[in-house]
Amino acid sequence: MRGNDEMQEALFTMAKLEDFVPLDHPLRPIQKIVNTALSGLNDLFNEMYAGSGRASIAPEKLMRALLLQVFYSIRSERQLMEQIRYNLLFRWFVGLAIDDPVWDHSVFSKNRDRLIEHEAVEKFFTEVMSLADKGGLLSKDHFSVDGTLVQAWASHKSFRPKDGSDGGPDTPGRNAESDWKGRPRSNDTHSSTTDPDARLFRKSSNTAATLCYQGHALMENRNGLVVGAVVTHAGGSAERDAALAMIGTVPGTQRKTLAADKAYDTAGFVESCRLANVTPHVAMNVARSGGSAIDARTSRHPGYEVSQRIRKRIEEHFGWAKTVGRIRQTVFRGIHRVDLQFKLNMLASNIVRMSRMPTVVPEFAVQGAR
Repeated sequence: MRGNDEMQEALFTMAKLEDFVPLDHPLRPIQKIVNTALSGLNDLFNEMYAGSGRASIAPEKLMRALLLQVFYSIRSERQLMEQIRYNLLFRWFVGLAIDDPVWDHSVFSKNRDRLIEHEAVEKFFTEVMSLADKGGLLSKDHFSVDGTLVQAWASHKSFRPKDGSDGGPDTPGRNAESDWKGRPRSNDTHSSTTDPDARLFRKSSNTAATLCYQGHALMENRNGLVVGAVVTHAGGSAERDAALAMIGTVPGTQRKTLAADKAYDTAGFVESCRLANVTPHVAMNVARSGGSAIDARTSRHPGYEVSQRIRKRIEEHFGWAKTVGRIRQTVFRGIHRVDLQFKLNMLASNIVRMSRMPTVVPEFAVQGAR
């Protein structure tokens, strides 16, 4: 007998959000890692918010929501809140009951400065890495470093002389025509009126120059987890300067190795590494003027070849963040906001990788990493 095409809701429903999430859903081990790390930030969250007045939205829920935005490639906070309103999986992960009201999307804009001021994402990153360290997932001796360009939320038309000598756009209108052919432009004399922190830069001679930032990541070589991430102004020596700064924060006085590509093969970088008790496992750039700064005392060891093979895994984090995390072109302006977005993406990439390692979440983990 054919059934009736109608829906009649019960007056009362006895159901929990937990019942709607399959036991083998990938977000279960991820939630376990996230909640364990957030529990270690209780003192920080108490410091971030005043002890009196109206209760705020729990910062733990904001952090989980920001991670969801990365995991599911959600393009805006407005769309994120729309998803949380009707997506039971998202409500479960964030920690909202079925009948809890959803907050306004402007909450993220108001709290982003607070997260930056108190370095909340950096400390969240540290807590997650502490879990990885306790699980024996991190190498303390062997690392890799690389950088990637993050296109700024600004166009070439906004890159104008700092002294205003060009007299403005060539034609009126919101999207006015601009002709800068034959006009010299550099970061010393020009800046973007849309995002003054962005820099005009190209990574090689056969690519176009764009307004961008540079994101840098330091990866340990045992399981390919990012242990350091930072965004800097784009520049010719930015990658090497960031690499030295990040490897310098790694604890311990033992000798370390640092793998990198040919862009790091300069005499100054190699010498700085050796002075810092770091063996520079840098790819040899034999085409550079004067030859490679790496000689046989480094390249003859078997570990050099191993480092050169493993260092390429750092591109997996960059590729994941640009396709899933949507950092190929940032939607934020200002280096501090872009830095927060980049670190959140590297953190999310680490969590996804760790969630598949049985030593971290044995009851939910799946063998093998991404």
